[in-house]
Amino acid sequence: MTRRVFVAGGAAVAASYAVLVMRRSPGVEASVAVHGTPGEVTIVDFGNDGKNLGKQTVAKIVKTDGEWLRQLGKNSFEIAREADTEMPYSGVSLNEHGKGVFRCIGCDTALFDSKTKFESGTGWPSFWAPIAKENLAEVADRSLGIERTEVKCVRCEGHLGHVFDDGPAPTGLRYCMNSASMKFMKA
Repeated sequence: MTRRVFVAGGAAVAASYAVLVMRRSPGVEASVAVHGTPGEVTIVDFGNDGKNLGKQTVAKIVKTDGEWLRQLGKNSFEIAREADTEMPYSGVSLNEHGKGVFRCIGCDTALFDSKTKFESGTGWPSFWAPIAKENLAEVADRSLGIERTEVKCVRCEGHLGHVFDDGPAPTGLRYCMNSASMKFMKA
């Protein structure tokens, strides 16, 4: 075997391996995996001033991973669509104390009124109640080997955070949310 044949053969093997790897894991941008369950859901709509605008039935939001990534950017995609968690004390809405409504980054559904926000000392924005229970979905989460309650947006199924039973009165709940899953809209 000549040196030229050996080098060419090695290059062919490397190229074949690269093609195989790319076909097995296409990456988020090229992914056609769909996030969301088709259908309709009833939510309670709110103005940015917290005024209840009534219930409405809306289509659920269903998009591919690539579409979500383009809309949200890498950080919010990893948190809202892949259930990651932002580093404590790093979120933009942790120190937000204005009057307004926290909305889902994925679909604009109202999630929390600023009136229910409190300083939990945990490093994440915390609320003692959602703006409307209908706008959230709570599901069991055993990902860390313990049972927790994950909180998702009911319309786009985006991961928001978790709810715990160590919050203040009147509910005793602490909705510990990721800033990257929400946007704050001033009243």
